[in-house]
Amino acid sequence: MLQVTDIREKKEQVIEGLKKRNFLNSEKKIDVILDLDDERKRLKKELDTILKENNEKSKAIAILIKSGNTAQIEKLKEENNEIKNKSKKISEELIGIEKKLNESLYEIPNIPHKTVPQGKSSEDNEIIFQSKELPVLEKNAKPHWEIIKEYDIIDFELGTKIAGAGFPVYKKEGARLVRSLINYFLDMALQSGYTEIQPPILINAESGFGTGQLPDKESQMYYVNEDGLYLIPTAEVPITNLYRDVILEEKNLPIKNVGYTPCFRREAGSWGSHVRGLNRLHQFDKVEIVQITHPDASYQALEEMKSHVEMLIKSLELPYRILRLCGGDMGFTSALTYDFEVYSAAQQKWLEVSSVSNFETFQANRLKLRYKSDKKNQLLHTLNGSALALPRIMAALYENNQTSNGILIPKAIVSYFGKNIIV
Repeated sequence: MLQVTDIREKKEQVIEGLKKRNFLNSEKKIDVILDLDDERKRLKKELDTILKENNEKSKAIAILIKSGNTAQIEKLKEENNEIKNKSKKISEELIGIEKKLNESLYEIPNIPHKTVPQGKSSEDNEIIFQSKELPVLEKNAKPHWEIIKEYDIIDFELGTKIAGAGFPVYKKEGARLVRSLINYFLDMALQSGYTEIQPPILINAESGFGTGQLPDKESQMYYVNEDGLYLIPTAEVPITNLYRDVILEEKNLPIKNVGYTPCFRREAGSWGSHVRGLNRLHQFDKVEIVQITHPDASYQALEEMKSHVEMLIKSLELPYRILRLCGGDMGFTSALTYDFEVYSAAQQKWLEVSSVSNFETFQANRLKLRYKSDKKNQLLHTLNGSALALPRIMAALYENNQTSNGILIPKAIVSYFGKNIIV
């Protein structure tokens, strides 16, 4: 979440940033936050004064006890009781104000970076790169939901039988391709200096709040009511939360972690070709890269992460494009996001396979994630990116690489897959 000090010092800049996000009533909501913070400060000052007075009277009572002045002692004790009652009332008011302040702050999204374009939807995103040549398939080319049936490598009907719609069963070469891509993506991240993490796939509410999934995306997450736990929507959540309430040494920055997990999301969209097959699922596999950096180095890290994802897609020989998301299409917690899309030749459409984002201090403030500085402990910057999400990558590979003899496997993963074609 945003820091109140930043909101106060950069009020106009914050309001303008929220307007870029098309955030309604931004000025009014910022004024409410500042008024609550003023009231918090007033109550805190009043409480400190009363507690100081109480402390002084307690010292005076101790002196009087030694002198045996009983009458004066009783008088001071009565005054102390009044002070304690008053301080209790103010403490309760202060807790209430702090709760309202935090609730108001939780409603405010991150402020977009200055390079984020103005816009309301995905149609306004800025294309910063696009492959010049797109594959053209033969007239009888099939979409992946037909290909996987023909080769019997992914079964949606079995998944529906076992769990429900949006939970596919991967079989034979379909399962092998999943494993091959996961291992390849992890190995490439390790070669780029990331440390592999295998985190839990269930999180508590504190972890969800820490990275901003709660309260913003609560309706999209699977919840285990009996245990108060959520299934993760992405490995970003548990991996970043490894550092909740942690103060890092500046010399140990940046922290670079990578993890593979299954991911779970309740919303799977409406019926139609844009969500058929592997295009949108309730459960899917993803390799995630996460960085924690010094504030001065986070945008350099973002470009490094963007280059890493681009390298992976290039190595799979897939046509792709990179978009800088506009203010109206960015995630709640992000300051700047790049989306990667690969081209599906059979569907003749672009499929999103990765988002790479810099959250600046937004998550770190919730997480209380800081580093030791000469002056005082400072908030760090957090970043993450999909490197990569598997379903749409697989959809594009099946469709773009289909031939009359079988489905060709990209050279980069032949050694992982064990052969160069699915027949």
